[in-house]
Amino acid sequence: MEIKLYGTERCHKSQYYKRFLEDLNLDFKFLDVELHTEHAESLKELYENRKLNFPTLTIGDKKLRNPSDKDLRKWIEKLL
Repeated sequence: MEIKLYGTERCHKSQYYKRFLEDLNLDFKFLDVELHTEHAESLKELYENRKLNFPTLTIGDKKLRNPSDKDLRKWIEKLL
């Protein structure tokens, strides 16, 4: 199951989730939506309003928008 983190380098919450996933020794893709328009478009496609709602994590088909640590751990344990 693939983990993707949509965010930006300047966003403190994006950086928080990067450290969170790294601390758990999980493989994930960080997709910077400011540096790469294709990542921004992929993120917009996840939401009906087509906004850049970051940070957003996807674990397989599950989408998590700015989750709490508890919710993120729950979904990681459930899906991985």
